Amino acid sequence: MGRTGRSGQAGRSGQAGRSGQAGRTSRAGADQVGHADQARQADRSDLSDLSRLERELRACLRGEVRFDTAARALMTMDASNYRRVPAGVVAPRDAEDVAAVLDVCRARGVPVVARGGGTSIAGQATGTGVVLDFTRHMNGLLELDPGSRTAVVQPGLVLDRLQRAAAPHGLRFGPDPSTHSRCTLGGMIGNNSCGSHSVAWGTTADNIAELDVLTARGRSLRLGPGWAGAPEGLRELAQGELARLRTGFPDLPRRISGYALDALLPEKGADVARSFCGSEGTLGILTEAVVRLVEAPRARALAVLGYGDESAAAEAAAGLLPHGPLTVEGMAADLVPPGAGLPGGGAWLFVETGGHTRAEARARAEEIVRAADVVDALVVTDPAAQRTLWRIREDASGTATRMPDGSEAWPGWEDCAVPPARLGAYLRDFRALLSAHGLRGTPYGHFGDGCIHVRIDFDLLTEAGIGRFRRFSQELADLVVAHGGSLSGEHGDGQARAELLPRMYGAETVRLFERAKAVWDPDDLLNPGMLVRPAPLDGNLRFAVLPSEPVDVAFGYPADGGDFRAAVRRCVGVAKCRTTTAAGPAVMCPSFRATGEEQHSTRGRARLLHEMLAGELITDGWRSPEVRDALDLCLSCKGCRTDCPVGVDMATYKAEFLHHHYAGRRRPAAHHSMGRLPEWLRWIARTRTAPLLNALASVPPLAAAAKRLGGIAPERRLPRLAPRTFTGWWRRRKPARARSTGDLVVLWPDTFTEHLSPSVGRAAVRVLEAAGLRVTLPPAAPPRRSAKAAHPATRTRAPLLPTRVCCGLTYVSTGQLDRARTVLRRTLDLMEPVLRAGVPVVVLEPSCAAALRTDLPELLHDDPRAARLASAVLTFAEALERHAPHWTPPAVDRPVAGQTHCHQHAVLGDAPDRRLRGSAGLTGDLSGGCCGLAGDFGFVKGHFEVSRACAEDQLLPSIREAAPDTVILADGFSCRTQLEQLAGTRGRHLAEVLAEALETAEKARTPDGDTGQGS
Repeated sequence: MGRTGRSGQAGRSGQAGRSGQAGRTSRAGADQVGHADQARQADRSDLSDLSRLERELRACLRGEVRFDTAARALMTMDASNYRRVPAGVVAPRDAEDVAAVLDVCRARGVPVVARGGGTSIAGQATGTGVVLDFTRHMNGLLELDPGSRTAVVQPGLVLDRLQRAAAPHGLRFGPDPSTHSRCTLGGMIGNNSCGSHSVAWGTTADNIAELDVLTARGRSLRLGPGWAGAPEGLRELAQGELARLRTGFPDLPRRISGYALDALLPEKGADVARSFCGSEGTLGILTEAVVRLVEAPRARALAVLGYGDESAAAEAAAGLLPHGPLTVEGMAADLVPPGAGLPGGGAWLFVETGGHTRAEARARAEEIVRAADVVDALVVTDPAAQRTLWRIREDASGTATRMPDGSEAWPGWEDCAVPPARLGAYLRDFRALLSAHGLRGTPYGHFGDGCIHVRIDFDLLTEAGIGRFRRFSQELADLVVAHGGSLSGEHGDGQARAELLPRMYGAETVRLFERAKAVWDPDDLLNPGMLVRPAPLDGNLRFAVLPSEPVDVAFGYPADGGDFRAAVRRCVGVAKCRTTTAAGPAVMCPSFRATGEEQHSTRGRARLLHEMLAGELITDGWRSPEVRDALDLCLSCKGCRTDCPVGVDMATYKAEFLHHHYAGRRRPAAHHSMGRLPEWLRWIARTRTAPLLNALASVPPLAAAAKRLGGIAPERRLPRLAPRTFTGWWRRRKPARARSTGDLVVLWPDTFTEHLSPSVGRAAVRVLEAAGLRVTLPPAAPPRRSAKAAHPATRTRAPLLPTRVCCGLTYVSTGQLDRARTVLRRTLDLMEPVLRAGVPVVVLEPSCAAALRTDLPELLHDDPRAARLASAVLTFAEALERHAPHWTPPAVDRPVAGQTHCHQHAVLGDAPDRRLRGSAGLTGDLSGGCCGLAGDFGFVKGHFEVSRACAEDQLLPSIREAAPDTVILADGFSCRTQLEQLAGTRGRHLAEVLAEALETAEKARTPDGDTGQGS
């Protein structure tokens, strides 16, 4: 079979670049390092003149060199408990750039840390020197050879990209960590990552053929078996310690801790590449890798086996291995969301089988079910259903960071591994140790390999809590060793466990590790403080720099006890927001997918907020331009609120930041033109100037001037204002027939429905009344009450504030929270009769419904009426399902395309909408993602290209691929506007589609009327 991608050795020449130059060092040697904590690294490294270091790097590199505050702040943490402030960040373009960095840093004694996706859980992707970010440029798939089943990859290549390229050839890379959508091959090699399929295909080291590596002194090596590429002295070191290499390393499938020096044994092929795997960037810098691929099963089945508890599941796992499963994963009920559809039991094994056909895969799964002693079982062969179940397992790395009561839990002992046959006994002892220390954790993970993941509710904020963390760590290390295990079974040692390696290997083997490090890196330039001469496991904790007292904030942060510090701590670096392809209905993070920049991911923004609170690197607090610029491209889509495994809500954090950032300062023009949109539209309605303004907006010079004045993107067309508002139509319409005795509902006249698309409101009234409901609008004036009884915030108001109900969304999204409070207090005053009567409130605009459900009670957490209104809010589909359950919608019988509104996905849920569409014969699924307009975002000057890129992610392709008779659904005004302006397509609210179908059906029933040809 032929090759795809590049051929030969193109791109490998010149890797030596500036090699061979030993350069000078600022230290005598590695034996002088001692503990590599932050203070000592600063003492031994020449970091006093960062500007000079930056200039030297810029002079010899083609890649990006960034020493600015934002770039450094984004790299202070990985997914661990640790934090180090780097000197700067370099994104090399090729191996020559890497060699140049090593030259400069070696000459100045500045450490170098290689970094991929930054999902390391033990702290090994952080450092005080120069961080090499391989995700920007050195991220390619250079060659794929189906014949030899190999691929040549660069270190920054994300695993999923390799899997997508290999899939058409029936191949895949065997190891697949749960972070497969964002972890890089370089990081996997550095940590010797494994994943759920390791029982079938082993660890990363088991799937490596060759590695191209640059040593700290600039020598280019090609590592492989038979001592290929071994640096001078390594062979002599290994041959002098053969007895120790044969007896000093535990024999178990998930032994990741320490250096894999036993791979250098002659009976193991003296494989230098395999020995290099798992070295955590401490021996050399990977520039290319030749990886082996495996044949992917054509069909798969998933057997979910239910057990009484996790110990029963753990004890059963090893007995399933003789049946040849692809996975044996375990998790308990603590991590399973309600309604997950799992079989009965308190813990489960996810056992995947493969075959040439679906029937063969199912037969193997059913064989395992018969062999297992289970409480209950389920065999799934549908690929979509399997993906749904696997997402539960993959999200555990994030959901485990919160205990069932909402308290925080942290990594640190994330992946110990023991022989699979001892797993049940180990888990019982582990639980007992937790209890002895008053700690809690929820184990899950790779039961078939004896590897357990767990997040534990360590107190890492107080001195006493940190002391307990250290004592527990020492005792757990001894427990793991007593069971014949490895301190790390997947994520590496890093700072979290390297200090404890003598407990696992003994002092002599650890000294052998130090000697190996000296052979590869005699200057201790590469990732110092990891694996050998390690930093203390309780040093450099990322929480230590946060303020000791709560921060004064506007929102209530109910899930975080009202503490903004705890809200920011939610982000543990799992980095699900860094996926470049949205899966299914997922939304997060549209701006990252548009730009590929870390600062435009949810994690990146959370990191900057963390550093803002720390005040060490970002020193100007809420006034920080770095945080402001990172949040500028946040669309406030709230996708992270649902898609982030730990529920980070960056839209709320952005509103909070803008509130403080612009307090007492001049705001951008867009905050006034669009943030106060309800006021301007209400004024236009009062003055009846909509036709005039529409006419003026059609004159290009006048429209351009208005957009410049309002901070609006020149590429945008100004939406046309409705000549008559929705409430104006309501007042003049003929009353509905009195025959309806159904439930009363209040229809919310949101700003967009009221002034820009009243047809949606009219259609909703038509459908709701056809379903037998009685429809009314909110009161136009508050009930009479004394000035003494009125809330202080409502006694006075600015003249332009809306005089009708308003969800406050435009004020919240622009951080005008004081004004938002005033608007919402007045809204609650207006809605008091509705709240007293307990009448449901139907909101047609998803973003407004989401604001009322979440922003309102979180912003007015001191007003009990806010929670009552939030609980009364229903979407259009929810209202029909709950209050007209026996109504049958008209048959539309057409396919649909479009997009589930991002706020609907993140806050409201769309299950009732899907059921309503199904009842009406609207077939097909809507895409996920965000339309990119997102309220005012896509209208703001400078946002147009990102807005368009977001629309191109999922929405616009789904429209282009739609059949001619497809109904284009878009419940949000922003979504409809984006479709109209970028695709020339008219999107419609579901209410409009159903109202049109009702009208068609009525005409068809009229003898002399239009028979109707559909919509």
